[in-house]
Amino acid sequence: MSRIGKLPVAIPAGVTVEIKDNVVKVKGPKGTLERTFAKEITIKEEDGHLVVTRPNDNKKEKSLHGLSRALLFNMVEGVSNGYEKKLEINGVGYRAAKQGKTLTLTLGYSHPVTMEDPEGLETVLEGANTIFVRGIDKEKVGQYAAEIRSKRAPEPYKGKGIKYSTEVIRRKVGKTGKK
Repeated sequence: MSRIGKLPVAIPAGVTVEIKDNVVKVKGPKGTLERTFAKEITIKEEDGHLVVTRPNDNKKEKSLHGLSRALLFNMVEGVSNGYEKKLEINGVGYRAAKQGKTLTLTLGYSHPVTMEDPEGLETVLEGANTIFVRGIDKEKVGQYAAEIRSKRAPEPYKGKGIKYSTEVIRRKVGKTGKK
């Protein structure tokens, strides 16, 4: 049995779950998420918990079992607490500015890089060098944070660029002088 798939997903207070066929709609204090799951997987609500089961031990059903449970957990967690990614900008003259829903990044290019916040996500600046990406959909938060980071990924010699706050940049030794 799947170690992750067999764990029940607890439904916190203030969160409601509607299951219709294989479409699950989760509503909470932060918003609403809806997702269609594979028809092979059965999702039931039992005394304040969501239980995910599979009909047999085929390879496809086994892989979908843990995935479906993890996606359900992420939906419940998102509508109750939300998700957040923290990005740090390192480098002389590198900074971020926010105006309305537009994020403007100055990253050493000849032009500023502008990005619009996607629907359901928000970016918050703390100073000029820290960006928080917040939202209720874990997948969208991670994707947008990765897009911001890709505008100037950190380089290994000086560590300049945009990195996740938890990321460790492996530094390289530069050229040595001629002897």
